[in-house]
Amino acid sequence: MSVLVDADTKVLVQGMGKTGTFHTDKAIAYGTKMVGAVHPSRAGSSASFSGDSDLSGVPGRDKTYHVDLPIYQTVTEAVAETGATVSVVYVPPPYAADAIMEAADAGLDLVICITEGIPVSDMIVVKRFLMDRHTRLVGPNCPGVITPRECKIGIMPGYIHTPGRVGVVSRSGTLTYEAVHQLTQSGLGQTTAIGIGGDPVHGTDFVDCLELFNSDPATDGVILIGEIGGSAEEEAAGWIKSHMTKPVAGFIAGTTAPAGKRMGHAGAIISGGKGSAADKIAALEDAGVRIAATPTDMGTAMLEALA
Repeated sequence: MSVLVDADTKVLVQGMGKTGTFHTDKAIAYGTKMVGAVHPSRAGSSASFSGDSDLSGVPGRDKTYHVDLPIYQTVTEAVAETGATVSVVYVPPPYAADAIMEAADAGLDLVICITEGIPVSDMIVVKRFLMDRHTRLVGPNCPGVITPRECKIGIMPGYIHTPGRVGVVSRSGTLTYEAVHQLTQSGLGQTTAIGIGGDPVHGTDFVDCLELFNSDPATDGVILIGEIGGSAEEEAAGWIKSHMTKPVAGFIAGTTAPAGKRMGHAGAIISGGKGSAADKIAALEDAGVRIAATPTDMGTAMLEALA
């Protein structure tokens, strides 16, 4: 089994520029059921673009990408025609919030927003809009969601993932890939990997994902990857201590970050004496989470937690 997405998931793409078309091409090659695209000014055509000439000849970076998907003017029209239940958003930052709300208004179950740089004020509006709807948002500023060999939605490299028994949830894209690679190398594999993104205002959080993995019969353990800033990891620790029935391993990035300085993600900042790596590690260890000392120890920590 898996969580959020599987081999039967039908996916729309919003935003068919260079990035959206490139990653849609890779998702289709992976086996994801990409069933349509939404682009108001290009409705009635199919999606393609010519890549940069300096990428030609590089594996996976062919000069021209052509995605043979119907393009619709609205998400509502696309859902009616294709039966899609999920959308992935590559729309540029000034328009991405509207794209998310359009997808939710069309009744989609899940929206995965890859776009980075959406204004916090826009995301506050999105959060309020989603409160009265059943649509789940993952992101923004996230790498996406993947159930190995079934469905890849986002920008993660599919070849490092392999079916297995560990769920992955992370605020960091690159550390998600590192954890997944280590799980693959160790033979544990993954049920589903979820990148929730590092923005201060976002959709699905650690607790949401822990609940999903805790209820999934195929998931035997979870790797949680956090970072400085906010209180999401402390909230996750509280939920783990009270409700989690499966072993959890973790890693917190930013142990050397100075207070008041943003590190990488918009939400990765220690302020007001809160959000430090030390506090997060202490809370997670108190909840029984096996903490990896360095990124290279994440797979080992998971093996130890499962032992």
